[in-house]
Amino acid sequence: MKTTLDSRQLHAFAALARRGSFTLAAKDLFLTQSAVSHAIKSLEDDVGCRLLDRVGRRVLLTQAGEQFLRHTETILREMEAARVGLEHLSKWGQSRLRVGASTTACQHILPTVLREFRQSYPKCVIRIEPGDNAQQLDLLRGGQIDLAVVLEPPPQNLKELIFVPLFQDELRFIVAPTHPWVQGAAPDREAIEAETLVLYNKTSQTFRLVNEYFRMEKISLSNVIELGSMEAIKELVKIGIGAGVLAPWIARTELEHGTLVSLPLGARVLRRHWGVAYLKGRRLALAEETFVGLCQSTTEALGLKAPGAAA
Repeated sequence: MKTTLDSRQLHAFAALARRGSFTLAAKDLFLTQSAVSHAIKSLEDDVGCRLLDRVGRRVLLTQAGEQFLRHTETILREMEAARVGLEHLSKWGQSRLRVGASTTACQHILPTVLREFRQSYPKCVIRIEPGDNAQQLDLLRGGQIDLAVVLEPPPQNLKELIFVPLFQDELRFIVAPTHPWVQGAAPDREAIEAETLVLYNKTSQTFRLVNEYFRMEKISLSNVIELGSMEAIKELVKIGIGAGVLAPWIARTELEHGTLVSLPLGARVLRRHWGVAYLKGRRLALAEETFVGLCQSTTEALGLKAPGAAA
């Protein structure tokens, strides 16, 4: 198999072709004449043909050398462009940020985070990919996003990820203020099984958590409306279609205005843990570290408690 061409040999060949002299080429490259001569000999051995003719003190390109020079100049330009591009990325604010997030995080968390991020990185190219947890993990593995604002993945997925905790929340019943559960006693198993539960879609991790919670409580979920939007869940609950299950911070405005009421699922609390995930082994760029820090400060400002924080 042919070896890859050595960039030092290409630089020596280009300088020699440009200057027509080993002495001048060596001076331009800050090398000895013998070093340039050795580089050219090695290059000719690699490509398998003569590239230069010596005519007295002058150096002239052969026909093969003329053709090879065109390729060499293209290669060296591309190498320089690659270097400049990397230097450009290393400058403050010159980068890209690809973030995956659930629609809930996109609506309630990311606007504030991105507004503050843009102030520090006005030239950063930002792309947001909305989707559920499973989709975000697939995008991370495929290198299509850099960071994902997600619920803590199952233990088997954490082996390949770094998960930076942000906050924990509690899933509760959300009902209309006229719902019988508001004035009466806490709903028992029969009441929950008889009620229409409005839940986030069945492919989501939230649905799996809710389903597992009620399974352990020996409550059958036989009457379920499945929706792909937390906003749609709230609207159905407001008009009395059933009882929703979601985190109160997602319905903060409605709870404050009294258009919805929050009730516990039962004696046992069902919590979720949110964070920012990225592939293990990746070293975060400064822009990415800044984004994670802004997620932490934004969720704290929203009153969302970090895991282990006092209530």
